[in-house]
Amino acid sequence: MLKKIMKGRKPSKSDPNDSSLYGFNQPGGRNPGLNVVVNHASRVGPGQQTTSPGGAGMLSTPPPMGNIEALPLFRDVPVSDRQNLFLKKLQVCCFILDFSDTLKSVLEKEIKRQTLLELVDFIQSGSASHENTGQEAADPEDEDPYLEPSWPHLQLVYELLLRYVVSSDTDTKIAKRYIDHSFVLKLLDLFDSEDPREREYLKTILHRIYGKFMVHRPFIRKAINNIFYRFIYETERHSGMGELLEILGSIINGFALPMKEEHKLFLVRALIPLHKPKPVALYHQQLSYCITQFVEKDYKLADTVIRGLLKYWPVTNCQKEVLFLGELEEVLEATQAAEFQRCMVPLFRQIARCLNSAHFQVAERALFLWNNEHIVNLIAQNRNVILPMVFEALEKNTQSHWNQAVHGLTVNVRKMFLEMDTELFEECQNHHKEKQSRSKEMEEQRELTWKRLADVAAERGGDDMVTA
Repeated sequence: MLKKIMKGRKPSKSDPNDSSLYGFNQPGGRNPGLNVVVNHASRVGPGQQTTSPGGAGMLSTPPPMGNIEALPLFRDVPVSDRQNLFLKKLQVCCFILDFSDTLKSVLEKEIKRQTLLELVDFIQSGSASHENTGQEAADPEDEDPYLEPSWPHLQLVYELLLRYVVSSDTDTKIAKRYIDHSFVLKLLDLFDSEDPREREYLKTILHRIYGKFMVHRPFIRKAINNIFYRFIYETERHSGMGELLEILGSIINGFALPMKEEHKLFLVRALIPLHKPKPVALYHQQLSYCITQFVEKDYKLADTVIRGLLKYWPVTNCQKEVLFLGELEEVLEATQAAEFQRCMVPLFRQIARCLNSAHFQVAERALFLWNNEHIVNLIAQNRNVILPMVFEALEKNTQSHWNQAVHGLTVNVRKMFLEMDTELFEECQNHHKEKQSRSKEMEEQRELTWKRLADVAAERGGDDMVTA
């Protein structure tokens, strides 16, 4: 029976004017029928009217107090009547109630909540089990997240949709008529919700739609791409970036090889520029995972990714710089020797600057790169280029960095280079001493020149006074 409901049905022969069909009594005998729609409770306020694509008016206001009637339970009616009862319960759930006032329409809210619970259980009864990530705790770093007042009902609506999507009884050929491009776009719009519980449900639902409706996959990727563009180049404000990137992380993991050009363009035009916006720290963990997945899938992309990171490297934001260094280590972990050689010169120029950062966390995180065996092997293979680039920064740290931990890590890195190639290390050391000596001579010469100028000025000043 459930399959009949979920896979389509013939139009009901019931009297369209029979208000009891929908579980409530409409004043004046007017029946909204199938024009009633569910709107997002946090987007459409009480009393607002919406219109359908065809122009028909859709009811979005609750009926007067007491007009929503509690319907019988599914188990209390014959099996032959359950399909019509299912439709009646759906219609009851289509009313939008005012959750900004907790004392308003209390009875209607409870009837609707119980009805939603029944619908969820009804669909679940014929479905395979699935993980539900919709009730995970909010991000602990978010001290005071916004919580949607209508969540007790809205959660059940999302649960109903999720169980319908994952149900083995759902016929995708029929369902795709309704879960179409327009539906997907509206679902994506909801990701900007400030309620973390809502975003978690949306993430799970969209991921399952992507998995089940293969025909929609290119469109979903393109739509997410457009959200990223708008965020990067226009608003820099969106609450759901982390959740969208989590979905993409899973999608990227499933890319077939050789990777399509479309996917590589997505990396270059959308993912790498996502390092630019100021709030990158809010979604950096998920972004870093997506970037690393690309390099692990196709190691030849490492040069592109590293140069992209360098392009957007923060100048004044030290906490952001620490995040970049952590991501850089993950990317280098998947980088092969040939790709490393292409980008190592600009890369280690930047690392040398980080080594001398007055912010101890930046300097410390840069020095931690030498704790990674794979990265040390890459450095060792190219030490003739890399050591001369970072030697001066290492020497400066050992002589004058204020942080003791940075000083100790620097000593360890110097020792590592010395053991790698004593001759090269001594050559760099001699070159550094010569440079310091030349610099000292130039400084002394500069001071001597200034002294001579000061003496000449003093003499001329004295002569002027005598003449006067």
